[in-house]
Amino acid sequence: MTYQYDFIAIGGGSGGIASARRAAMHGAKAAVVEFDRLGGTCVNRGCVPKKIMWHAADTAHAIANSSGYGFEVEQKHFDWAGFIERREQYIERLNGIYQSNLEKDSIDILTGRGKLVDAHTVDVDGKQYTAERILLAPGGEPTVPDVPGAELGITSDGFFEMPQLPKKIAVVGAGYIAVELAGVLQTLGSDVTLIIRREHFLREFDEILSSTLTEAMQDSGLKIQNNTEISALSGSAGNIDIETRAGEKLSGFSSLIWAIGRSPLTDGLDLHNAGVNTDSAGYIPTDEWQATNVENIFAIGDVTGRAQLTPVAIAAGRRLSDRLFGGMKDRKLSYENIASVVFSHPPIGSVGLTEAQAREKYADAVKVYRTKFTPMYHAFTPHPQKTAMKLVVEGPDERVVGIHMIGMGVDEMLQGFAVAVKMGARKRDFDDTIAIHPTSSEELVTLT
Repeated sequence: MTYQYDFIAIGGGSGGIASARRAAMHGAKAAVVEFDRLGGTCVNRGCVPKKIMWHAADTAHAIANSSGYGFEVEQKHFDWAGFIERREQYIERLNGIYQSNLEKDSIDILTGRGKLVDAHTVDVDGKQYTAERILLAPGGEPTVPDVPGAELGITSDGFFEMPQLPKKIAVVGAGYIAVELAGVLQTLGSDVTLIIRREHFLREFDEILSSTLTEAMQDSGLKIQNNTEISALSGSAGNIDIETRAGEKLSGFSSLIWAIGRSPLTDGLDLHNAGVNTDSAGYIPTDEWQATNVENIFAIGDVTGRAQLTPVAIAAGRRLSDRLFGGMKDRKLSYENIASVVFSHPPIGSVGLTEAQAREKYADAVKVYRTKFTPMYHAFTPHPQKTAMKLVVEGPDERVVGIHMIGMGVDEMLQGFAVAVKMGARKRDFDDTIAIHPTSSEELVTLT
């Protein structure tokens, strides 16, 4: 059978675009389906604008600390509206770069909402296109709880649309998105309360990270309301009251952000028409080759529910196209030892197994090295933050299976150490590496 395309990617986010471009590089005729701005969540409502906001907050933090270095600086005003305008201009430029790259690679952009008609046919707003292979990369969306008054709150998407810096805001959630948004808002001047259901946030990360960040947040004035489940919101936009299941009432919030997780964007894809399976949460299960249960249909990114990070989607998409169109029959993504960073204040870097995960897997063969200190920069600042690091090793030769760090600069230093973990480095390899002094990173090669 003759198809219009060799490859159609439903979803114009980082993963879908990367996979389509790699397919085109190998000579495939490809198309990308997208109803929104190109670049997906990461570029438009995620990693990119979030990091820009983090830089703004980090600048505010530097101004507050400047007196320790002899500067007389006063932060009189933060121009939220002007800053947001510049941020959006930057994102629009990225949208244009994505479009020009697709056009340069002769990839068709099919604008609209895509859904499956059958295993080889995609409908885009009433027009049908056929492809030998189809990639599902629609991404996800923020979850909103089913409680009375939930509509009074906004999601992480809404955070990027706020017209002004809120005076008093509640951020609900215990994951990295909640922690990041809470930190940015607090540092820029909002009165922030972080509401979490259990005792601690970032429960999927190593304990040293959560405990150290909790101290830093509380020292900054950010309030943490733990062991709290919200039963309802009441009031009005700009004056929100929170009712908890324990009968407590928290009042007077100018805004509330739901950051309780994300859901896959599978509704509306009509997956049943092609027989594509989903799990109970709506995610599309895939094997190690990114294949669904339908032979010619594949899935990558957040919609699979695995390692929901932009670089993961990009890497999976490129490897998939290398295999399908580049003759690299064994090309696939390993989901082990994926490094991640949380842009909190201070930032977090993590790769490999947590101490708890390592002990569950290797039992008594696990050994842990750790340190906690005040970095040199903060020796002079009025608002010092601690740095903490943990090295998790296993076996008699002490293979490094996990690195977990929190503190100034760890977001940048992790990448090189992640390479070492991926290559199977031992503790002795770290010990034999000459330290770069004076830096915080040298602590990882001098641990005893």
